[in-house]
Amino acid sequence: MKFVSTEEALSIVQSGERVFIHSAAAAPQRLIDALTARSKELRSVEISHMHTEGDAPYARPEFADSFHVNAFFIAKNIRPYVEGLNVQYIPMFLGEIPLFIRRGSFPIDIALIQVSPPDAHGYCSLGVSVDITRAACDVARKIIALVNPNMPRSLGDGLIHESRITKAVFASDPMHEVMPAPIDAAETLIGKNVAQLVEDGATLQMGIGGIPNAVLQFLSGHKDLGIHTEMFTDGVLPLVEKGVINGRLKKSHPGKIVSSFAMGTQKLYDFINDNPEVAMLDVAYVNDVSVIRKNDKVTAINSAVEIDLTGQICSDSIGSTIYSGVGGQMDFIRGASLSKNGKPIIAINSVTGKGISKIAPVLKQGAGVVTTRANVHYVVTEFGIADLYGKNLVQRAKALIAISHPSHQEELEKRAFELYGKCW
Repeated sequence: MKFVSTEEALSIVQSGERVFIHSAAAAPQRLIDALTARSKELRSVEISHMHTEGDAPYARPEFADSFHVNAFFIAKNIRPYVEGLNVQYIPMFLGEIPLFIRRGSFPIDIALIQVSPPDAHGYCSLGVSVDITRAACDVARKIIALVNPNMPRSLGDGLIHESRITKAVFASDPMHEVMPAPIDAAETLIGKNVAQLVEDGATLQMGIGGIPNAVLQFLSGHKDLGIHTEMFTDGVLPLVEKGVINGRLKKSHPGKIVSSFAMGTQKLYDFINDNPEVAMLDVAYVNDVSVIRKNDKVTAINSAVEIDLTGQICSDSIGSTIYSGVGGQMDFIRGASLSKNGKPIIAINSVTGKGISKIAPVLKQGAGVVTTRANVHYVVTEFGIADLYGKNLVQRAKALIAISHPSHQEELEKRAFELYGKCW
């Protein structure tokens, strides 16, 4: 494999082109910095990606003439700039993005990726992030790859032959690590409540943060759990080591952890490396509802920014300000709902860090409904579990108020009475 300098590799980017950046912890920071360094030479370069970790200097307002961002997810590195003219958000179900890319609706001129070194047959691995990057690599006219021996070699859909790579840069950079989120007292209670809903033999989907980690710590007494999830973190490792997570009863990919991307510590990356128990697959497949529902007892655990008393879930914005993205919440809520004995779960703190109730009479003006009231089953807070499925609007409001923070219940009762009158 012929390697060139970072500067030479990025010199092939031209003004007016669309550049895709590898996702999450695989974002090739060295290439990103080199691209941004060409800001004075470039104009109107569109940069697209889903969630990325690390710095995103191209999103800063001072580079607005050179770069504009068209992102499928707003992560914390571009969140400060989301209301600027050069940072825009594309709302789309995560599982549909590869289909959108592959059908030619979103042509990509150059993909910036990070891969493992090629094996004896010339195949590199996309490592910890296959997700939508697989589709981007399939359609990109040119690919610039950071070849990093620290990138885990994952098995599944992430293999890419060196002949497909236009320019390659070699660098032994540390992988971006995401430390486990601390778990507070409220999250501990939420985790305990959610764990009550998880049955032996369930197939789990969950994301990142204190609540998923809290749930996992209460599952050590369970048996034969499986994983089919868009992403996973270090939190699953203790349960794998204890044999609690073994995938033995999964009908789809039995015995395997199926995922699309992973973020965590070096321990997680070492676990993924060349591990036949882990299948890192295209997110169009992982998040396909027809695939998800094949497993029994799919238990999907997701979060929310805000929930109204009818069960509408806002997950991507705070009012009209975009905060994150649609992601795969609806993919798995729907898949779990259709799975035999499946359980879609929305798990949230009852209040924000500022003490504002996350259970609201109505959503804030401009808030985006990611999961409709018709799709919601279980809502869990530190104060209990509300099962909304099959309930009418008044029954839903009463169930949600019962698990809201006690300091907000009186006001919620008052507002509910205004909404529902004599029915209340």
